[in-house]
Amino acid sequence: MNMLRHKRSTTVINTLIAIVITLAVNFSYILVMIAEQRESSSSTNISSQPMSRPHIEIEGVLHLSPDGYGYIISEQVTTLDMPEMAEPLQIDSVFVSNRKVWSYRLQDGDKIRCTIHPPHPSQVNANPSLNEVIVQNGNEIPAPPVYDRPRRNQDMTWQMLYYFTLTLLLLTVMTARFDVNNFTTRRYLIRCVIAIAAAFACYFFAPFINWKLGGRVMMIFQNEPKIMVDYLVIMKCLVAVIVAILYGRIYGMLFEQQKMQLENERLRNENLQTQYNLLMGQISPHFFFNSLNSLSMLVRDNNEEKALAYIDQLSYTFRYIIQNGQNTRTTLAEEMEFTHAYGELFKVRYADKLFFDIEIDSQYLSWTLPALTMQPLIGNAVKHNAITRKHPFHISIRTEDSTLVVSNVKSPKLEPEPSTGIGLKNLRSRWQLITGRDIEIKDTDTEFIVRLPLQRPDGQ
Repeated sequence: MNMLRHKRSTTVINTLIAIVITLAVNFSYILVMIAEQRESSSSTNISSQPMSRPHIEIEGVLHLSPDGYGYIISEQVTTLDMPEMAEPLQIDSVFVSNRKVWSYRLQDGDKIRCTIHPPHPSQVNANPSLNEVIVQNGNEIPAPPVYDRPRRNQDMTWQMLYYFTLTLLLLTVMTARFDVNNFTTRRYLIRCVIAIAAAFACYFFAPFINWKLGGRVMMIFQNEPKIMVDYLVIMKCLVAVIVAILYGRIYGMLFEQQKMQLENERLRNENLQTQYNLLMGQISPHFFFNSLNSLSMLVRDNNEEKALAYIDQLSYTFRYIIQNGQNTRTTLAEEMEFTHAYGELFKVRYADKLFFDIEIDSQYLSWTLPALTMQPLIGNAVKHNAITRKHPFHISIRTEDSTLVVSNVKSPKLEPEPSTGIGLKNLRSRWQLITGRDIEIKDTDTEFIVRLPLQRPDGQ
C-alpha cells in the first residue's frame, strides 16, 4: 500500500512539474499569441475608423525570417512627403508582421504589391508596415481572408502537448523504479544518459512552424535535410533535460534524507531498547537479593562500620546505574569509580577470595567510553568462574596504549552456569551504536580477554 501510494504521489508531482515546464518553455509563444490577438483587435478598430494618414502602394519581393516576420524589399525607392516630417521619407522596404503572414498565407519569395502604413513621425528610422496586400504573385487579392485562429490554436495545442509529453517522459526516466538502497552516482549518471538520449530521439518529432512554407506546422524530421537544426526547439528541449536531471538529483537527495531519518529512528529505538535491557539486566533480582544477603551478614556479625560502608557502595552503585541508564558516554575515571564500588559489593560476598588488579594510566582517565561497560564484564567473570579460598580469583583491569583491557584466567565451575551471551551481545551493540567501533573479545581455554578502545575527549 505504501509503495502504491508513493508511486501515485511521484506521478502526480511529475505531472505538475511537466505542466509548469511546458508553460515556461512556451511562455514567449503564449505572449506572441496574446499580442497578435490584441493587434488583430486594434487593427479591426482602426480599419472601422476613417484613416487620416496617407496610404501608398509599394511593390517588391517578400523575404521571411525563421521567426515568421519578414520584409518586402523593393527595387525602387519611393519618396513620401509627410507634413509631420522635416525631410521626405525614403521607402525601400516594408515590415510584415507574423499576423499578416498568416492572414494572407504569404510565403518566402512572393512578389507582392501592397499598401503600407507609414511610420509614426517620432520614429524617423522605422520601416513602414504592411497594411493590405493588393497583388500576390500576379493574382489580385480582393480582400484579406479571415485570420485563421483555429489553425493557430491547433499549432499551440501541438506545442503544449509535445513539451508536456517530453518533460513527463524525462522525469519518469529519472524517478521510475527508484531504489534508494541502490542509489549510486553511477546509476544516476546512467539515468542522465538515458534521459539525454530520449530527448535527442524526441527532438526529431518536435513540432515547429515553417514560416517559409506559409506557416505550416511540421516536425523536424520533415524539414529539409540542410536545416535539420532548429535552435529554438533545441533550447526548449535543453531546458526540459536540465530540469529533469536536476530534479532527479533532488529526488535522490530527498530519498537519502528520508532513509537517514528512518535509520536514525531505528537506531534511536534500538538505543532505547538496549538501555531498557541494560537496566533490566543490571538491576536484576538475583543481584539485588545477593546484595541484601551480604548486608544482612554484616549486620548479623555486628560489623557496623563495614555495613555502613557497604550501604554507601550499594547506594552509589544503584545511583550510577540509574543515572547512566540514559547517558551514552562517561569518562574512564567515573567508570573506574563505579568499578571500585561495584567490586566492593562482590568482595564482601567473596571475602579474601576475589581480587581486582587495576593498572590505569592517569593520562587516559579523561578519555571516554560507554557508561556501564564494566558491570557486565565483572558480573560475567564472577558468574562463570569458581571462586574459592584455595583458588582465589583475579580480575585484571589495565590500559594498554589507548585501549582498556579486562581479562581473567578461566577457572570453570564444576557445574557451569547457563549462559545466553546476551550481556556481551548488548555490550558490543552499545559500543557500535555509541562509538561506531567494535570491541575485541578473545575467549581461549585458559583466559578470557576483552579489549575496549577508548576515545579521546571532545576538543583534544
